[in-house]
Amino acid sequence: ADADDTTFADVADAAKIPVLVDLWAPWCGPCRTVSPVLEALAASHAGRVKLVKVNVDESPGLQRRFGVQGIPTLLVLRGGTVVGRRTGAAPQPVLEEWLDALLAARSPGG
Repeated sequence: ADADDTTFADVADAAKIPVLVDLWAPWCGPCRTVSPVLEALAASHAGRVKLVKVNVDESPGLQRRFGVQGIPTLLVLRGGTVVGRRTGAAPQPVLEEWLDALLAARSPGG
């Protein structure tokens, strides 16, 4: 799913499953490199995670909310709370291991 400053709450914050947020920009080479990797992860983790892509050039509010200093920035949210964060592109096995570890972790207080 795509989201911006106006739709993020409905698309990501309200999701019933963890959300993998890709904060990217069209001019960012590493963002274009990691995008198909994230699509593959979303497909292989269907039903366990929702991929939401946010173009930071069009969503300055979300860029500020998450304190994005570099892109791509990847976040994992549970109930709107950041439980995992990494900046920069990485190969699929690295991202898959990172995502699996976060999905396996119990949410705080739950």
